[in-house]
Amino acid sequence: MSKKHETDQNTKTLRKEQLAWDKLDNTANLFPVIATEDMTNVYRISVTLTEEIDRVLLQEAINRILPQFSVFRMRLRMGVFWYYFEENTRPAPIVREEYSHPGAYIDKSRNNQYMFRVTYYKCRINLEVFHALADGAGGITFLKELVYQYLRLRYPELLKLDKDKISSGVFLDKEDSYVKNFKKGHGKVYKSERAVTLLGERLSKGEMGVVHGYMPVEQLKAAAKKYGVTINQYLVGTFVYSVYREYLKGSPSKVPIRCCVPVNLRPYYDSHTLKNFFAMVYATFRPEKDSYSFAEVLEIVAKDLKEQITPENLNNIMSYNVSNEKNWILRAVPLVIKNFVMKRVYGVSAKATSATVTNIGNIELKEPYNRYVEHFYVTLSMSKGQNMKGGICSYKGVLTFTFSSVLIDLSIQKQFFQTIARDGVTVAIESNGAYYE
Repeated sequence: MSKKHETDQNTKTLRKEQLAWDKLDNTANLFPVIATEDMTNVYRISVTLTEEIDRVLLQEAINRILPQFSVFRMRLRMGVFWYYFEENTRPAPIVREEYSHPGAYIDKSRNNQYMFRVTYYKCRINLEVFHALADGAGGITFLKELVYQYLRLRYPELLKLDKDKISSGVFLDKEDSYVKNFKKGHGKVYKSERAVTLLGERLSKGEMGVVHGYMPVEQLKAAAKKYGVTINQYLVGTFVYSVYREYLKGSPSKVPIRCCVPVNLRPYYDSHTLKNFFAMVYATFRPEKDSYSFAEVLEIVAKDLKEQITPENLNNIMSYNVSNEKNWILRAVPLVIKNFVMKRVYGVSAKATSATVTNIGNIELKEPYNRYVEHFYVTLSMSKGQNMKGGICSYKGVLTFTFSSVLIDLSIQKQFFQTIARDGVTVAIESNGAYYE
């Protein structure tokens, strides 16, 4: 072996040894196990700008901000006992024009080993993230900085007003807030009772139907106030009611409608992590009699959510999840066995959920960028047993509720928006082309 070749090999070995690595957070451990091409565990957060996207500038924007986001600059590796993250030193993923349905599987071998991708279509930028990497809060932080950087490149005059590579005051924290805030002592938190599953004729393989509903936040506040509930309770309750009216046809059911509602834990623990940090609660409605009014369903759902979304219960959920990870017996079990067991447990729990509705909250951009941005919205991919989901976010006084579904029937979506409109809320509807092909 020549000295030069030997030196090159030593350099490669040293570089590999110096690569940073990180554990998956508690929630993230599940996603690599259950991810498939049909159930991808990829979510999309999109932003619509006022002018069409320049691909070259968008690529440059990613190239500039990615070095600052160590959480997103990782690749997934398989260890003996757990999956783990390893620093990814490859070039940033290539920006492409949108070429697949929202939340499509991320083939890491064709994506420079990254677990996120960025696409665009006309005026829209899409950030799609494999959930093992970060939740919606982490995703929106990354997307906002990407938008800022892109707009600075697109409109150089903005550099006079904002020269930051990353906004001052933005936390790039990558702590595992689950482990940090874990407390011993908890009870069983998950139910295994079977729930209603939304079935029906499906769209063609590889297609997903998307329907956006745009609604003024102030009008929604007024509508929710009439029933004494929050906007989130109102929207989840309307979703459950729509399933009851259109899927169950207003009839009694032996199994409940159970809607999963992720809750951001950061405000409860003063956390700023970019990693996952949320807990699942469940809005459950049991149609036991012949007919329920909208107000009755809403009251049941709101009460159920209010009772679960408390600091005590959320801590109980979090501690239960982390305790399994900390169990020294489970930690010593090889990953191949863990994978088998986790898939079986997930398969049982998946049958206990009808759908998911997630709210990533109000999105705020700093000045002077607001005038270049029209909308944000979040689109969820499908999960086992869940053929329809809802994503919520708001921006500049407009709330967007996005339905994603692989079912052809649109009756639940129609009932949802019609119910809200009857409460005096102006609704503007937009959909993708999946329903018209």
